[in-house]
Amino acid sequence: MLIAVAVASGVGLLWPVLANGAKAGTLTANGAVQRINREKAVVVDVSEAEEFAAGHLGGAKNVPLAQLEDKLTSTVKNKGLPLILVCATGARANRALAVAKKLGYEQAEVLSGGLKAWKEANLPVEKS
Repeated sequence: MLIAVAVASGVGLLWPVLANGAKAGTLTANGAVQRINREKAVVVDVSEAEEFAAGHLGGAKNVPLAQLEDKLTSTVKNKGLPLILVCATGARANRALAVAKKLGYEQAEVLSGGLKAWKEANLPVEKS
């Protein structure tokens, strides 16, 4: 019985660490603002060009998901900078995260909830 309690306690203590590992790469809108302002993070919007033109984060660079593997290294040359991946809802950005990590962008993260969450946080959006 004591062993079972000890194991259950250990799992309970480790659960937050394990859960955060599963969510690696996600970032809140406010967290993204901090990364941009404090760490000079580069924002890459993986939406299609029409979606990007309709609204995007200020200073974001547009590299559609289908072109990401070919164009990311020429768009963001410094792999040491934090990279924030964005799309309308976060779904494409989550797929883009694997590509960015494969290309060597270890500090790549996804804006959780995408542009929708950014707007819900009342943060500014640019149109082009």
